[in-house]
Amino acid sequence: MAPTTRSLAQKPVSPFLDPGPSTKVNSLAILQLSRDNLLPVYLTDAAGEHDGYAEGVVVNTRYGSFPHSTMMNVPWGSQIRASKVDTGSRGRKRKRLAGDEAGPDTEDATPVETGTPAETTTANDQTEPVNGPKKTHEAASSGFIHILPPTPELWTLSLPHRTQVVYTPDYSYILHRIRARPGTVLIEAGAGSGSFSHASVRAVYNGYPNYDGKKKGKVFSYEFHEERYHKMKKEIQTHGLEELVQLTHRDVYNGGFLIDGKSPGASAIFLDLPSPWEALPHLSRRRPTVDVTGKNGVKTVEEGEEKPWVSPLNPKKNAYLCTFSPCIEQVTRTCSALRRLGWVDIDVVEIANRKLHTARDRVSLHLKEVRGVNKSAKDVDEALERLRQIEDKMRANSRPRPQAVGADQDAMDDEEDDAEEPNDEKDIAAAETESGSDRPWADGRLVTRGEPEIKTHTSYLVFAILPREWTEEDEAAALAKYPVKEGERVVGALDKEARKKERREQLQQQKQSNRKARRNEKIEKMAQVPEA
Repeated sequence: MAPTTRSLAQKPVSPFLDPGPSTKVNSLAILQLSRDNLLPVYLTDAAGEHDGYAEGVVVNTRYGSFPHSTMMNVPWGSQIRASKVDTGSRGRKRKRLAGDEAGPDTEDATPVETGTPAETTTANDQTEPVNGPKKTHEAASSGFIHILPPTPELWTLSLPHRTQVVYTPDYSYILHRIRARPGTVLIEAGAGSGSFSHASVRAVYNGYPNYDGKKKGKVFSYEFHEERYHKMKKEIQTHGLEELVQLTHRDVYNGGFLIDGKSPGASAIFLDLPSPWEALPHLSRRRPTVDVTGKNGVKTVEEGEEKPWVSPLNPKKNAYLCTFSPCIEQVTRTCSALRRLGWVDIDVVEIANRKLHTARDRVSLHLKEVRGVNKSAKDVDEALERLRQIEDKMRANSRPRPQAVGADQDAMDDEEDDAEEPNDEKDIAAAETESGSDRPWADGRLVTRGEPEIKTHTSYLVFAILPREWTEEDEAAALAKYPVKEGERVVGALDKEARKKERREQLQQQKQSNRKARRNEKIEKMAQVPEA
């Protein structure tokens, strides 16, 4: 019987992998309220009233109210204007139902207007959705937002924090170093808030499993905390990633990384654990025979166990590992365990990411009337002119002044005031002519400032590689694929003296061939010379 295959067209692709050209019902969208303020929303098409709003489900922000119906089937990146919403009975007291006794906290039922669907509020003032006609929306002047497709980068900035989050500068570098690419099987220990899970599934994605025998990229994630596990499980299902991310509730220190006793066959590993060295013995190709923990109290696998050793790693590929640790003491113990277990190319990296924002001054330096308190010069010429004026004033003050009294003194003071006061109208007109623009906000200087808050937390990344085991079967397969000369079992088996001798012979043959060529050329030229 032929294996059952499933068409990929029947499986909706996760919005994190292919969001499509526009928004959809019951899908995740990211609302950008400002540059650094993002809000994840699951778009719901609720007909009639909901939670006291006649427009259905409504998102309330400082920039206004935005019904979900205004965000349906619009292109990603669209600007959504705020709407004037009808709160209906939102905030009213609970209606007295039939059979309820009148009391101080109840009131008579308010008559429902004709054409308006009836509603029933619960004890906590939550209105149940009632089916009815949709209401048209009127734009408000309070503000607007932008609706963006969900991506791992935006989800990292807007997700609900359950633990410390691995931010984009960290996980982008980690995925590069552990060789995460389409088709890779990746192990993640410590799912936490799911930031790295969403980024890694996009990196390894090369299609959904369709039971055709072809290997697909997948993420095997492990979480010890039960509450975080259930919340993460719900998010994975809601985002349509349950077939690409297999989440397991387990303590990997004791339980390891096998799935139902079988190996995931991973070639990339990311450990975001408090004690990653305790999980390293389970990431070995063979049963560890050395005590990688020593006096540190880390458990090791005892020899002579009856169960055969099953490695969670791919036997045909190198294993690339990264651990995420905030303390240097954790790094020291992890590196010591890695060396004892045979990992090589151990490297420690710390990432410090800082964005620089470049903007133009709102006040132009060319116009004196709008400079405000900005005392800096607009260019070098103006700075030199100010220095000359200061030096001239110093020389004038150092010279002795003639004595004058009465009217003569007042006249001299008036002359000095007239000389110091510039003609503002002429200066402004000259500045406008020089700048060539009547828009002062477009003539300011470019100023670069660092971001006030760096959204990453200091951690050390430990990278290591566990080479694949090279067996006699692998050697025979390599010799069959890349044959060598007769009598040589290893490429480059000649010693240094033999290679020198072979090189001398090659140079000698080359010289002889060059001599023959020159001799033949000389004979041809002599044959072409006419006889006298």
